[in-house]
Amino acid sequence: MAADRPRIRRAPGLRFAKLLGTGSGRSFTVRDADPRRWGLLAVWDDEAAAASVPVVDGWRRFADEEWSARLRPLTARGLWSRREPFGRPTPTRWDGPVAAVTRARLVTRKAVRFWSAVPPVSADLHRSPGLRMALGIGEAPLGLQGTFSVWESGAALNAFAYDRAPHAAVVTRTATEGWYAEELFARLAVLSTAGTVDGVDPLIR
Repeated sequence: MAADRPRIRRAPGLRFAKLLGTGSGRSFTVRDADPRRWGLLAVWDDEAAAASVPVVDGWRRFADEEWSARLRPLTARGLWSRREPFGRPTPTRWDGPVAAVTRARLVTRKAVRFWSAVPPVSADLHRSPGLRMALGIGEAPLGLQGTFSVWESGAALNAFAYDRAPHAAVVTRTATEGWYAEELFARLAVLSTAGTVDGVDPLIR
């Protein structure tokens, strides 16, 4: 998968892209990794540019499952590789399902303390009402990691982010302990999806 980076960079109409490994996200260490599940997060000039991606077309030749989502940014703050991949969208009302992308580059000397704080939040995330899918994502096995999650509504995401004690505690510690050298948080409208994850469409229950 890493060998595909030069190819994706040459794709016409591409503004930003990251090839990502995935995992359960329960500890954000290498033991979470799922070497058989890969991801591509990409921002395009328009839908025509996103219609056929050489990298993804190549993956299809040996994949036994595929899931994709068309997304539109609702809110975003922070940087990814010193860039704002989703720009600075004007917050708009959206009543459908939403996706959340978080990404961080850890301060190396603080990584162990960060990893120790992850399990309670991850366990609570997977119990949260309205969650439809959650994956750990990362550009490297350690130090560059984040989450991709899909929720039935913005209200369900808000309830996890602001009302549940484990996440609120980590947000407080993030501010006081300075775990991240760079961070990004984005919320995106799920316009449409195709395919399955573990044999099911996450938005159909």
